[in-house]
Amino acid sequence: MDDKGRSSLDKRHETRLFLFLIFLLFPLLSIAIVGGYGFVVWMLQLIMGPPGPPA
Repeated sequence: MDDKGRSSLDKRHETRLFLFLIFLLFPLLSIAIVGGYGFVVWMLQLIMGPPGPPA
């Protein structure tokens, strides 16, 4: 009987963790990665100039 209660609790915990990962963590990580990449490109363009054909 204790195993049933524990497995039910584990299943609920695992479901909540899955929902947290899908709806909160992955979107925030993707925004942070894309934003970080954009920031790096922006800083490189400030230092090295805009992209274009060689002069």
